[in-house]
Amino acid sequence: QVQLVESGGGLVQAGGSLRLSCVASGSIFSISAMGWYHQAPGKQRELVARITSSGTTNYADSVKGRFTISRDNAKNTVYLQMNSLKPEDTAVYYCNADLQTSILRGTFNYWGQGTQVTVSS
Repeated sequence: QVQLVESGGGLVQAGGSLRLSCVASGSIFSISAMGWYHQAPGKQRELVARITSSGTTNYADSVKGRFTISRDNAKNTVYLQMNSLKPEDTAVYYCNADLQTSILRGTFNYWGQGTQVTVSS
């Protein structure tokens, strides 16, 4: 069984920073891409940032220059450093990973439970 557990969310004033972490645990053979998505109330879940196992990254236009995604492959962990936060960044942030649980199985997509980020004006 695989679990993705996020941490680091909270309440911060506009202009502040937060660092989110997500650890993947359980029966893991390999992890390809890992990423962060967010979902604001009444809106669809959207990609924030994504990083491949080789370190290639992509970002939503709304966070370019403010957010940085990174990963520690040895620890099966992905991070999201969020700077210059804005009230419109307020959302639940979800960790996502494409991984294999066995060399005999294909790659499947997994989600964490989410962590709330609230940015006050």
